[in-house]
Amino acid sequence: MGALLAVDLGLTTGLALYDRCGKLRWYRSQHYGNMARLRRAIYGLVGSIPDLELVLLEGGGDIADLWEREASRQGVTVKRISAETWRRHILYPREQRSGTVAKNRSRDLARKIIAWSGIRLLKSLRHDTAEAILIGLWGALQVGWLGRLPQGLRH
Repeated sequence: MGALLAVDLGLTTGLALYDRCGKLRWYRSQHYGNMARLRRAIYGLVGSIPDLELVLLEGGGDIADLWEREASRQGVTVKRISAETWRRHILYPREQRSGTVAKNRSRDLARKIIAWSGIRLLKSLRHDTAEAILIGLWGALQVGWLGRLPQGLRH
């Protein structure tokens, strides 16, 4: 079947899982507190997703290294991107002028993707989770699981 996990990196991590049809299957935010807990969580999370093909990471540094090492060890392809990479394909230029504007717009678009995917909207949608949802949408477009952005989104 295949799956793509999008990750907005940090000790508080935004996560979004997409299937091969380009649909969002679940999303969440998790605060790990420290690197040791994060390392253990990555191992369990990557290992718990059947047919995980790609982990898409926004960001770099030590936290990205942890994700990359564990996913690679489990035979999963990893790709690192910057926020600018996905934002230029999903947000209008005026929405990218400041991080605050981009984060607010990301929440709005993430809600639309959640509705389009037919899953439940959680009470709280943190900016890291919203961005993980958009990172995953960009990834689904890049790997060809979606031909174009869903109705109601840019382009």
